Amino acid sequence: MSVQQPPAQPVGRPFRRLHLLLLGGALVLGIGVGAAIAVLRSSNSPAFVVSGAPAAPDVTWPVGKKVAPEFSLLNQNGGPISLRQFRGRPVILTFIDPLCRNLCPLEAKTLGRVADSFPADQRPAIVAVSVNHWADARKNLLLDKSKWSLPSDWHWAVGAPTVLARVWKNYAIGVSVATKTIAGIKVRRITHTEAAYLVDPSGHERALYLYPFRASDVEQTIRSLTRA
Repeated sequence: MSVQQPPAQPVGRPFRRLHLLLLGGALVLGIGVGAAIAVLRSSNSPAFVVSGAPAAPDVTWPVGKKVAPEFSLLNQNGGPISLRQFRGRPVILTFIDPLCRNLCPLEAKTLGRVADSFPADQRPAIVAVSVNHWADARKNLLLDKSKWSLPSDWHWAVGAPTVLARVWKNYAIGVSVATKTIAGIKVRRITHTEAAYLVDPSGHERALYLYPFRASDVEQTIRSLTRA
């Protein structure tokens, strides 16, 4: 699999996670894809540890340089959801497996702390695009809301497999599915990019954080976007 270097414009922490790690038999693969860096996360991977030092985003884009690709999906209540409807406020766009019980809940709780650090009328919207369409039943999405203590500004985005795949591709999100049958039951293991894009109020991509990251770092970046 080839590795492409990010273009010169984005700045941040290039190649900080561009590596191959064998952790507990699980492969975590970092790949530069255009301006993004795709990191495949296995549900069997151990938890990461973030250092106490402040950290910049992995990639950033200048003001007005890169429009965030639009999409039309459905939220947890079956209503339409798109980036366009959040124009005028910052958005955290992430990619989550509703059935994950390892890194996704940790990232979700971190993003929840980001939202809670802002006054109610200034909180960023959090849009979580599903990477596991088999898990997109409303009961799963609502269970995660209570089990993961998701904030009111959290919005699930689900849809048909082909539509979801198009969104993943537009945001350089790698998704891999491994299946096996155990006692006659098909079991799927979803491996995907663990990442969060920050979209400014005008609808432009401004930063990319690869998990693990700290809530305080994301918070500071969002505050800088609203001042820009």
